[in-house]
Amino acid sequence: MDPVAPTPPSAGFRPHRVVVLALDGLLPFELGIPHRIFGRPRDGRGRRLYEVVTCSVRPPGPVETDADFAVHVAHGPEALATADTVIVPASYELGPVYERGELTDELAAALAFVRPGTRLASICTGVYVLAAAGRLDGRPATTHWADAERLQRLFPRVDVDPDVLFVDDGDILTSAGVAAGIDLCLHMVRRDHGAAVANEVARRTVVPPHRDGGQAQYIRRPVPDPQQASTSGARAWALGRLHEPIQLRDMAAREAMSVRTFTRRFREESGVSPGQWLTQQRVERARHLLESTDLSVDQVARDAGFGTAQSMRQHLQAALGVTPTAYRRTFRERAAAARHPRADRAPNPATAGPRVP
Repeated sequence: MDPVAPTPPSAGFRPHRVVVLALDGLLPFELGIPHRIFGRPRDGRGRRLYEVVTCSVRPPGPVETDADFAVHVAHGPEALATADTVIVPASYELGPVYERGELTDELAAALAFVRPGTRLASICTGVYVLAAAGRLDGRPATTHWADAERLQRLFPRVDVDPDVLFVDDGDILTSAGVAAGIDLCLHMVRRDHGAAVANEVARRTVVPPHRDGGQAQYIRRPVPDPQQASTSGARAWALGRLHEPIQLRDMAAREAMSVRTFTRRFREESGVSPGQWLTQQRVERARHLLESTDLSVDQVARDAGFGTAQSMRQHLQAALGVTPTAYRRTFRERAAAARHPRADRAPNPATAGPRVP
């Protein structure tokens, strides 16, 4: 069998194929992220939901890393033609791509294999490859906070957001540095197959299924006094009663702080305000209930702490770009497709799930 060819369908089932482009100077940690995250999810019959393949811009052989070892990559650039999703991890040897925003002939030839409609993603400075290829013109993107200003200067047509862990713009997704690649890959699993599948992958990987805040919390700032109180107790308290009205003064009182001090400390620790954090947690709770229960939209809204269906609809529309009913229908249809697969139905990566900013 051709080692580049996708796994033959089994009873009409075909796993979503993720092809990771390994470039010289790559970071081994980032190269391993897609394999770890996408290699875990399985459906109810134990079948892998993804197939992960690594390729190079050259014929099979060694690819240099930023460490004291190389990795042997078994596939050449033609593997990109088989991808449903292409991921470009960071590299410290991008040459003219990083210096002048220009693709090398070798890299341009490799990217020519990518089929129209293929979902594209980058980790950290891998975004320079997508930008140099013109795929990000007029679109939002992010990268490591230390590279954001340079990326914007080199590619003025890209809308660079330096304050987020990742950006989902539908068929193109970009992430900040290193560990944000885990956040991005978990998000894609969540988008494709729902929160329950993504949460199980996160649990097995021993990472949080969803990190609060953005890159601002990782930019160097004075080290906080270890004697200062934390707001973690208030967050844990709030998570246990999301269905109840939660006032800022109640959270502050849990930590014996004034509202002003608590708000400042909370933002320092989480990167967002207490109100933004509560909304994020309630959106995640609503997603879980919409996917995994038959509760009415009104009941989901009450259990998630939004109070009314209208309030939940507004928050989900703002966060996910879809209504609660449309969100539930997306995953019900996907579950039905998994139970009754058809050979002529292949994943459509451009519409794999709701868009999450």
